Amino acid sequence: MRLSVVILNYNVRYFLELCLQSVGAALDGIDSEIIVIDNDSKDGSCAMVKEKFPSVTLIENASNVGFSKANNQAVKVAKGEYVCILNPDTVVAEDTFQSLLDFAEQQIDLGIIGCRLIDGAGKFLPESKRNIPVIKIAVKKIFGNSKAYYANHINEFDTAKVEVLVGAFMFLKRSLYNCLDGFDEDYFMYGEDIDFSFKAHKKGFNNYYFGSTSVIHYKGESTQRNAVYLKRFYGAMQIFYKKHFKYNRCFDLLVSIAVKLLVRVMPMNKQHPEHKKKLVLISTHPEARLVNTLNPSVIASLEELNSSSELIFDASILSFKAIINQMQDPKVKTSIFKIQPKNCHYILGSNSADSVGEVIQF
Repeated sequence: MRLSVVILNYNVRYFLELCLQSVGAALDGIDSEIIVIDNDSKDGSCAMVKEKFPSVTLIENASNVGFSKANNQAVKVAKGEYVCILNPDTVVAEDTFQSLLDFAEQQIDLGIIGCRLIDGAGKFLPESKRNIPVIKIAVKKIFGNSKAYYANHINEFDTAKVEVLVGAFMFLKRSLYNCLDGFDEDYFMYGEDIDFSFKAHKKGFNNYYFGSTSVIHYKGESTQRNAVYLKRFYGAMQIFYKKHFKYNRCFDLLVSIAVKLLVRVMPMNKQHPEHKKKLVLISTHPEARLVNTLNPSVIASLEELNSSSELIFDASILSFKAIINQMQDPKVKTSIFKIQPKNCHYILGSNSADSVGEVIQF
């Protein structure tokens, strides 16, 4: 078997369904399997997988065991030569996995491959490619200067060696995953991807950022930007430094003070206010319509759209690659998008990397 796609889920049932639709389309023609491991979701995620995706291998945990332990658990039953660790709030293009397999086969001492991630508004996520967060870089990030934290020397559309990749999308040989002993289970959530990337880098493997394919990551859905997130993230950084660098008491003290200060001023995830935007259904169907909340009328072209429009992509008609490309099209004036998955009576999306995802059922 060529590829095992491992998806760790926790209470994002609707985003998981869209993710599985896109992954299934991207695995067409590839000898592969999909493994969903669920950390005791209470939102009907497991029932949905059993009903709508019976060929998916489903592992149901009785508690939330965290990111590292759950992924390690899933990879133990994987059969693929390659594995892809994938977040449930992602959407891949139909050619994503084949492109990565073709690229991987040409590399020597291959480490981990990451790709170009965009948020729900179609904007590039800079954490797709990162530098090793040595203490100087980490201190700057704590106080809002993230420039050195990201690998900005690499263009977002290029392909190049990079030190650190993000855990939302990690593609590598299963033999390397095992060689690195998987994700370090001292990390519950956050930091394990930095640690994992760094372990591969230290062992002489080449990590790559692959900018030729774009994947949607509704980051605000899986990364709640609140006090708990802040404490866990910088707590993970402290674990990382203790494991890989000389212990620094001053850094520990600085992190503790910074976290306490930032918790007081840090806003919660942005919620979607009630809006009266025009909802625009984009499809190739001849009856695709510009939908106002009261009066539907026919839309002639995308050029008619403006910032007051909210685009809804019909995944029953459009390919996922077409949807991803449209979200990045500079001709589209709006930055608010939703996707209607195939055969589903709901639409979903998020307005930015910091916005909690919105699901509208009808």
